[in-house]
Amino acid sequence: MLTGSHISLYPRSRAVKISLIFVVIAFFCLLVSDVSVSTLHPWLEMGRFAYGMITPDFSDYSDIGFALLQTLAFAFTGVTLGALVGFLLALVFEYRLVHVSCAVLRSVHELFWALIFLQFFGLHPLTGVLAIGIPFSAICAKVYAEILEEADSAPYDALPKNSSRVASFFYTRLPQVWPHLKSYTLYRLECGLRTSAVLGFIGLPTLGFYLEVFFKQGLYSQAAALLITFYLLIASMRWWLRPRLLIVYFFASIYLLLPEAVDIDMANVRRFFTEDIIPYPIRMAGDGFDFIPGLIDWLYELLWVQASDGIIQTLILTQVSLVLSGMLALVLFPLVTLHFQGVIGQRLGHGLLVILRSTPEYLLAYIFLQLWGPSMLPAMIALMLHNGAIIGHLCGRYASELALPDFSTRGVNLFAWEIVPRIYPQFLAFLFYRWEIIFRETAILGMLGIYTLGFYVDSAFEEIRYDRAMLLIIITAIINIGIDSLSRRIRRYLRLKTAVQCG
Repeated sequence: MLTGSHISLYPRSRAVKISLIFVVIAFFCLLVSDVSVSTLHPWLEMGRFAYGMITPDFSDYSDIGFALLQTLAFAFTGVTLGALVGFLLALVFEYRLVHVSCAVLRSVHELFWALIFLQFFGLHPLTGVLAIGIPFSAICAKVYAEILEEADSAPYDALPKNSSRVASFFYTRLPQVWPHLKSYTLYRLECGLRTSAVLGFIGLPTLGFYLEVFFKQGLYSQAAALLITFYLLIASMRWWLRPRLLIVYFFASIYLLLPEAVDIDMANVRRFFTEDIIPYPIRMAGDGFDFIPGLIDWLYELLWVQASDGIIQTLILTQVSLVLSGMLALVLFPLVTLHFQGVIGQRLGHGLLVILRSTPEYLLAYIFLQLWGPSMLPAMIALMLHNGAIIGHLCGRYASELALPDFSTRGVNLFAWEIVPRIYPQFLAFLFYRWEIIFRETAILGMLGIYTLGFYVDSAFEEIRYDRAMLLIIITAIINIGIDSLSRRIRRYLRLKTAVQCG
């Protein structure tokens, strides 16, 4: 759960000003964005899709079972790797080299990592495991370090000066933060399941692979069965995901992935890093600096002709989706708030939000793309639904803990004049915390055919121009780091808690 304390002396005028600025920017971005529906019979296709959702076909239970097992195996293995490495990095996170390295690693989306490893590992289990493990280790390092910083230092300071630092850490600081570390790691596993499912769209045998096959064939009932099974898996995590069983799940995951492993050709790995990703003019040049004119032309074509369009489209889609996500969150959070709902209503609202936040943006965008055709509209709706549900869920839990005065205010007045003003600081903290995540997701949605940076990255990989693909990924990472830095500055300006934790 994201945590943060309500600030009584909160500068509301600043919050209103920043909110209006973002709304105005999003409005103008929406005016220049492509939100057209290009399919000939969108309502007919949506009707077929809706009918498939209410008539799931579980007859292909062997494919469903195999897809879910592979999804679980990649998630458990990748998240375990990320959590272990992240914990070690968190212990030395104060060093600038570690801090900057983690910022770079987590700024590259898991699907981009998967595309990189796919070029020399192929459809090897390492492709999926490392694609999850590397960015997750950087994310875990950041959050674990924040959790460790919040631990009470009094027990540690009270120990004799000649005490072992390792023993002191495990006996004083770790017991304090262990529940938070455990909670966040379990949340990260839920994120790993969503990521593992999406990895199927690049060919790994997870849920996304079979969903893509079913959708391309118009088998919506089979796709519905697979989605329902995945939702039940996520919703039931509290019952089957026990800490004492994690070691069993981990070794079972390795056992499931080992038969898929093949020999790795190290020559391909060496060639990728020593030749393929070197810019073409440099690679083909002779001695001296003869490559400079060719490199300038190469950079001009890539950056001005391709990357500039991808950057603009990605930022436009990000800003619109950010504001839409915030608006939807304000609509959804009453569904899971005790002040608005009874027990039954709250459970129904919780079920709806579980479905929305458990479905990866990539998967939602793929579904809407089949129904409406290629434009920004499928991506906007997908990003809005997923992120709006996450922020709405967190705001709902936060609002449910508020102690309100005992009077008879109900309905719209309770929402507009009591609850929203009280949770608005935390709502903004949640929203700006998701900003960089929305940008990362927006970038990779280009792999579906939407003209964001991911479109040009995917095209470069398909054309075997790895040097171009790597430069575009680096550009994406730099912008992501910039958005994260700007988000932190805004939160400091609004006096919001800058280290927001998820778990």
